[in-house]
Amino acid sequence: MKHSTTPQTRSGRGPGRRVGRTLAFVLPVVLVFSGTLAVARVNWSGSPTSPVLAAADTAVSGASSSGASSRAAARAPHEVLRDTLLVELQKENPGVALTHLQQAVNDRPSLARHCASIARALGKAAVQVYGPTKAQSFARPVCDTSFASGVLTSHG
Repeated sequence: MKHSTTPQTRSGRGPGRRVGRTLAFVLPVVLVFSGTLAVARVNWSGSPTSPVLAAADTAVSGASSSGASSRAAARAPHEVLRDTLLVELQKENPGVALTHLQQAVNDRPSLARHCASIARALGKAAVQVYGPTKAQSFARPVCDTSFASGVLTSHG
């Protein structure tokens, strides 16, 4: 076996070094850009973007500022949202109400813990309005398919 007597150096040779240098330059740029886009998508104004949330906020603030009865002022935002969506289900259809429920939970994550109970209530109401077969056709995976669960429990 013959060994070379010339020393091997790694300075500037090979495709691995080129790839490493490219990643060292590109990766921070991509991270900064994606972080900027993420921050730009956040609603920093404090006002809800969903029309259902806006109605819920108006109902809650209106009840508390006008000196209405203590029962109306004590209504939680998720109760107002549920009632608003139930009315919307009657006027439009369950699909629209479920879309607005998902938007409300996305816009205000504190509503997530109430999402399943609201979706079940929508499912039960949909059975009363549309019947079990038609109500089930509106089901979608909002809040772990709780809408479908509400349809099933109301029908069964």
